[in-house]
Amino acid sequence: MTRRVVIAEDEAIIRLDLKEILLDEGYDVVGETGRGDEAVELVRAHRPDLVILDIKMPGSDGLAAARSIRDLDLKVAVLILTAFSQRSLIDEARDAGVAAYLVKPFQRIELIPAIDQAVARCEQEWAIDDEAHRAQTEGGVDLQASAEDKLETRRMVDGAKGVLMEQSGLSEAEAFGFIQKTAMTTRSRMVDVARQVLEGTLAP
Repeated sequence: MTRRVVIAEDEAIIRLDLKEILLDEGYDVVGETGRGDEAVELVRAHRPDLVILDIKMPGSDGLAAARSIRDLDLKVAVLILTAFSQRSLIDEARDAGVAAYLVKPFQRIELIPAIDQAVARCEQEWAIDDEAHRAQTEGGVDLQASAEDKLETRRMVDGAKGVLMEQSGLSEAEAFGFIQKTAMTTRSRMVDVARQVLEGTLAP
């Protein structure tokens, strides 16, 4: 399936480069702008799989735009472009719902792996959210318990992914895929599968 992308970058040359790279790689660029506020409207209108946001833009900066896009409650991955790599910025970006970031100037070979990372991380988050939603609707779990359950699942799954990546040589996506598939085939929750991995009683 072709991934649909919105690009928001106020430097026209960089925006053009991004578009050319994405088109060459088979992506469908459904919208482009140099303003953060317009990026939010493009996402609302086109519902892309991915939006690429520059950190500094007129109208609304990349983090503010990312927060607005997060609040749309759509399944769209967010990749931030930045000339900075401070720890505080990375933490703020994560809180805004950013799945990955890329430091400018970037090379062509860096862009697609960053996109893959952003999409994979979002797909993992959505899978955890879907599992928590099912538990809430089927088991009568209240909203607070559901939120706490999601946080615990994320923490355990992240730890288990690390173990699988280190001990079994899996990529992050492969590690999560193993956890998710095992949970489905054994009719378990991902948090329980992750706990087994961390306890050393389950391996690929």
